[in-house]
Amino acid sequence: MRQWFRDGFYAGAGLALALAIYLMWLWGAEHQVRLHANHLLKAVESKNWTRLATFIAPDYQDQWRQDHAAVMERTRTVFSYVRAIRLVPGDPIVLAEKGRGTWQAKITIEGDNSELAALIKDRVNSLPTPFTLEWRRLSTKPWDWKLVRVSNPALEIPGLE
Repeated sequence: MRQWFRDGFYAGAGLALALAIYLMWLWGAEHQVRLHANHLLKAVESKNWTRLATFIAPDYQDQWRQDHAAVMERTRTVFSYVRAIRLVPGDPIVLAEKGRGTWQAKITIEGDNSELAALIKDRVNSLPTPFTLEWRRLSTKPWDWKLVRVSNPALEIPGLE
């Protein structure tokens, strides 16, 4: 009986250790920033505006001087005119520390061949610089990251600058 108890204890301790290591990886800052960026892009692709809004911080401000409400309204308006579109990030560079994180990658747009989509694709796909998404952790919860800024020095949006 003692041998069985000792083996069970070691198996349980090993399982607890494996679970702890997995959770440390899952809730790690860089992994969370990478996951949130991917989920944000998927929310835009699927036109899930409610979900998209959950990723954007209330104090969001981008290089084009858009706040949370403006970016939601303009994203919804632009993407309502395109059908199936995919946002394909290149190999992202993710850095995170002290409650702040950045996700940087060139984003390529694929899909819909409508006139507006072609215009958007030409503009975004030809950018020489990557997009930078800046994230901030809002609480002690390891999964509570919000987008606070988007930038791309080469992207000029007439009327917003």
